[in-house]
Amino acid sequence: MTEHPTSHEARQPAASGASAGPDDAHSAVPDPRAALPPSAAPAPETGRPRRADGCPDGTAQAAHGADGHAASGASRGARPDEDQGPGTGAPVPVPGDRTSPPQRRPDEPGRGAAGHAEHPAGHEAARSGGAHADAAGPPPAPPAGGRPLAEVGGPRGPREGRPTASGTGGERLRFVGAATRRIARGIDLDEIVLGLCRATVPTFADAILVYLRDPLPVGDERPVDPVVLRLRRTDRIPEEADTDGVRLPLLPPQPDLSPVLAGGATERCEVVMGGPLAEVLRGVRPVFGDSTAARAALPELLGDARRVPDGHRTILAPLRGRRRVIGAAVFVRRPERPAFESDDLLVAAQLATHTALGVDKAVLYGREVYIADELQRTMLPDSLPQPTGVRLASRYLPAAETARVGGDWYDAIPLPGNRVALVVGDVMGHSMTSAAIMGQLRTTAQTLAGLDLPPQEVLHHLDEQAQRLGTDRMATCLYAVYDPVAHRIVIANAGHPPPLLLHRGGRAEVLRVPPGAPIGVGGVDFEAVELDAPAGATLLLYTDGLVESRIRDVWTGIEQLRERLTETARLTGPNPPPLEPLCDEVLGMLGPGDRDDDIALLAARFDGIAPSDVAYWFLDPRAQTAGQARRLARRALARWGLEELTDSVELLVSEVVTNAVRYAERPITLRLLRTDVLRCEVGDDVPQLPRLRQARPSDEGGRGLYLVNRMARRWGATRLSAGKVVWFELPIPAGV
Repeated sequence: MTEHPTSHEARQPAASGASAGPDDAHSAVPDPRAALPPSAAPAPETGRPRRADGCPDGTAQAAHGADGHAASGASRGARPDEDQGPGTGAPVPVPGDRTSPPQRRPDEPGRGAAGHAEHPAGHEAARSGGAHADAAGPPPAPPAGGRPLAEVGGPRGPREGRPTASGTGGERLRFVGAATRRIARGIDLDEIVLGLCRATVPTFADAILVYLRDPLPVGDERPVDPVVLRLRRTDRIPEEADTDGVRLPLLPPQPDLSPVLAGGATERCEVVMGGPLAEVLRGVRPVFGDSTAARAALPELLGDARRVPDGHRTILAPLRGRRRVIGAAVFVRRPERPAFESDDLLVAAQLATHTALGVDKAVLYGREVYIADELQRTMLPDSLPQPTGVRLASRYLPAAETARVGGDWYDAIPLPGNRVALVVGDVMGHSMTSAAIMGQLRTTAQTLAGLDLPPQEVLHHLDEQAQRLGTDRMATCLYAVYDPVAHRIVIANAGHPPPLLLHRGGRAEVLRVPPGAPIGVGGVDFEAVELDAPAGATLLLYTDGLVESRIRDVWTGIEQLRERLTETARLTGPNPPPLEPLCDEVLGMLGPGDRDDDIALLAARFDGIAPSDVAYWFLDPRAQTAGQARRLARRALARWGLEELTDSVELLVSEVVTNAVRYAERPITLRLLRTDVLRCEVGDDVPQLPRLRQARPSDEGGRGLYLVNRMARRWGATRLSAGKVVWFELPIPAGV
């Protein structure tokens, strides 16, 4: 066994011989650390010999073979410190080098201070505690940046222990495995493309360009438009890395890669059918840039006026998904790096395949997200109505970004007499099925509200509808009807969390409403309660996702919500808090672990209609009733200072009352409401709704609704449980 040299004199020839190989002239690259300013260089050490180039002599051990002589440059092709990645001080194996050992961590056994193989004699000296161990001295001082020089480098550069795309076949497999795992971690398009760029630059290539089809096909779609490739992302080695104030230049000087990157390459390329680029894409396999096919295809992809700089090596790799080619990737290496080998084509093919499959996955996921968003958006109201006497605000939050649809819903439905129905419900689960059931129940509730049924009857019919949809269709629902004239609210509950009422003075209370059974149980009676709804009070309807989670039960959450409302009302003093900020404050009570379910929130501020703005009469169905209705309307308008509307109101009231008297058997009702408009309502006990028709010249009647339609701002007819109401609205003159 040849003794390992331990003296400085024995190591000096070996250090010089490591850089004197016959093949080093074309492959050796100056050490980036040699360009450091003197202040950033490692401090000299006491008692530790150094090489002539200033490196610790521990790095020179790799230059010796088993016989104690310097390793031949022809067998290795480069010095141990050459071909370093950008912004790093760790050695990187030269691509194509089949003899260099795999990289290991510096602290692994069998490695020296610089990560190279130690001679066995070095172990003997260390174990025996001889002169060699004593001469090693303290470790080298860190550079000016405060870190050891071997650690100085950008986060993007290859480092020890990191899989590389060169070297032995095992290292190539490690690199491909690490790169594909990084690509597969992405869930959307940008993450997948970014994963490809970060995995390949600078380990496999110095620059990369990724082109994708525009638009990207989805699933089994067969695009009929010409194939258009758009530059999605580019990446390259930065020209300089800044590490804690130490400027470490990269391999000096490097040719500029801008001619083939963003700003130089074309952003959009239309693939010519039968052209060279189309042939390469159809072939699916990656090709070298200097091949005949790639030399004609690259100018078409990069642009007619663009070309790859001289000396640069490229690989053009088509990206093929499940059904078709969806893009292309261009890998670029500078002249200073070894050229791509045939094994690199296999690496590029693996990277392209995994990227294309990931893009397909991202496109399908994006389509599902779009469908889910559209489904949820159409299931919920686009905007809330603004009926007279009440102001509304709402919020909806999905359970998570990956579960955008659910069974929670809210609604506000205008009813005759300026009333409004407030609905909030929750179907079990948060999936597409839950959303579909929710949509059917919401439509049923709107239809039942149009019939002006009592709240308990609405829940009864919803329960029957849920049973018709399936035996396991369960939901909770709360249905309330607010009357701004009477300042009363009627509420019925089907297994839903109770509503909260925030009074004008700041007191919040949980309304005592019989809970009832959930919708879908069947055979259960629902009970409604009638409560006061004072002006200035706020009713809060919500689903259980707001108050229940893994860390708290529903009643604890309700109590926290009540306290939150009280604290928010205290900030605004005697005035009630604005609705929109109030909803945001309520959602602010949610913590990181409170988002287990989707949330629907509906807030209603009761303004009401003052009794002085309401005129209400019961009239017997007689021939003189139309004249009586005109006189009553004239007096009410005079009291309100609306004499300008007298003629129009008398004419329209006379026509509507005459139609009601003709068919009614019980007393009819006449009501005038003064809000932002003047509203007139005539009710009778006949369920048939009037229809607007064109009267013939010979007809004696049929022109009443025509006049209403021409003169009124809006008009309509609503069927009630015991008859109907015909109403019309007139604008109030300005300044009144």
